[in-house]
Amino acid sequence: MATIRKRGNKWQVQVRRKGARPQNKSFATRKDAEIWARQIESSIDLGKPVEPTPTTDLTLGALLERYEREITPSKKGRAAEERRLSRLRKDRVAPTPIACLDAPTLCKFRDRRIKDGLRAAQYDLVLIRHAIEIARKEWGLVLPANPVDQIRIPMGIKSRNRRLEHGEYEALREAARRGRSPFLWPAIELAIETAMRRGELLKLRWIDVDLDKGLALLPDTKNGHPRQVPLTPAAQATLSRLPRCSERVLPITDTALRQAWDRLVDRAEITNLRFHDLRHEAVSRFFERGLNIAEVALISGHRDPRMLFRYTHLKSQDVAAKLSALHAAA
Repeated sequence: MATIRKRGNKWQVQVRRKGARPQNKSFATRKDAEIWARQIESSIDLGKPVEPTPTTDLTLGALLERYEREITPSKKGRAAEERRLSRLRKDRVAPTPIACLDAPTLCKFRDRRIKDGLRAAQYDLVLIRHAIEIARKEWGLVLPANPVDQIRIPMGIKSRNRRLEHGEYEALREAARRGRSPFLWPAIELAIETAMRRGELLKLRWIDVDLDKGLALLPDTKNGHPRQVPLTPAAQATLSRLPRCSERVLPITDTALRQAWDRLVDRAEITNLRFHDLRHEAVSRFFERGLNIAEVALISGHRDPRMLFRYTHLKSQDVAAKLSALHAAA
């Protein structure tokens, strides 16, 4: 069955048949689109060879839209990717036909995005490259090479080492007291005490929390491996104070939490602090409490110790004080 819809001043048609490559093309009129669709469907039904979809009319924006519709929903980080794709489809590069998406065009896009940060440019280019690669391998897109492979993707991005500075925890707590979101501060406390990611906290259900044993089960995590998180006394106290008014421990949306966090750091007059930095803070605190790598990995869910160290930023003065205490006790 053919799908025909209007995009701008063009009529886009997609023909899908089981066992055959999807076919896409754009036309100036709906009538032309319908005629072409019937021809393609007839050819497929009769077993005749169908020429691969040309790239002349397909734009980067249209390709990203299909990628979001068919590929993104299966990803763990689909919410973040949907936001990135939404922004990309509004970018001035989106109307560029795939056939015209050459290295100079992508270089201009890259250099413009670098102004928003190396990570922003890197993520966008990797996403565009994967979308084009999927289209070449599975959607019949005809390109001699992936144009993103012809340019330099910015690398050398340093991992963040942001931790809470002196007085910032108290500033956040006071700002949260003046806010309107009743679940924001509990989310912050749990993030610091459990090292859970934002998405894991928002999916945590009461049925998976056992306060008597001091455990919280996360059946669906970023890396696909379920884990049981040991709860600190502070985490247990936070959970015991929360009302059980929903199936989820924190019955708020990801967007609501993001917006509440942005307002919170503004009220607290704190700069360059992200919610994910609380995971850095948590992991570092676990090491400072004397836990070893295996124990911290059990809590945080890191499968690779090298990745774990990216989230570990011990304070030098605290290590120096510990060494002095050990020397005095010797």
